[in-house]
Amino acid sequence: MMNKEQKKNYISEMTEKFENSKAVMVTHYQGLTMPQLDELRSQMREHGIIFRITKNRITKLALEKTKCKDLSNLFIGPTAVAFGEDAIMSARILSKFAKENENLKLIGGIMDNEVLDQAGVQNVANLPTLNEARANIVGILSASAGKLISILLARSEKMSSLSQENSETQPKE
Repeated sequence: MMNKEQKKNYISEMTEKFENSKAVMVTHYQGLTMPQLDELRSQMREHGIIFRITKNRITKLALEKTKCKDLSNLFIGPTAVAFGEDAIMSARILSKFAKENENLKLIGGIMDNEVLDQAGVQNVANLPTLNEARANIVGILSASAGKLISILLARSEKMSSLSQENSETQPKE
């Protein structure tokens, strides 16, 4: 049981996390073992994401003054929250873990200031990360440049071979 001071500290800490995180994902974890939770936390920590089991009643108090107040109705039952800067990575890790461990349920979240339902979180999990998107763009640009160069080279070769043919067929004086 928390005393009054601990509750105040918890509320202020959670308020700060809700307010300052670009991505907040809410899950239900009932049935997960401690080793499974530790494994999930470890995976998330590698990407700078904090995964925290919440105290619902007190967490709802922390939510009241934040941009995440619309998530309040999700805090029923055994709830845990992922706080991070990258919504795609948070959703991807949680989604993958939920497929491997049916006891973890993604129930919603917030990406920047947009509230996501369960389907929205799954959609975000399927998006490419920023680095993957950059790699795709570079690939497209380099492929286009390569095609352009090969077209130009082919045309110049064709033109040079035509000019050689013309010079060979022309009578010399």
